[in-house]
Amino acid sequence: MAKYSEKASEKVEKTMHEMKEGKLKSGSGKKVTSKKQAVAIGLSEARKAGAKVPKKKS
Repeated sequence: MAKYSEKASEKVEKTMHEMKEGKLKSGSGKKVTSKKQAVAIGLSEARKAGAKVPKKKS
């Protein structure tokens, strides 16, 4: 299984919390309801912040 940094875990945790509160929006501006999508957004944000996150699968 892939290893994620502590920073990446915090980002995912934050996005999951936002999704559960109904505040998380996707790139198109729609509300996110899927857990998988929330995790993907969290990992994407972590990548942008420079955290250790494995590359996206193509």
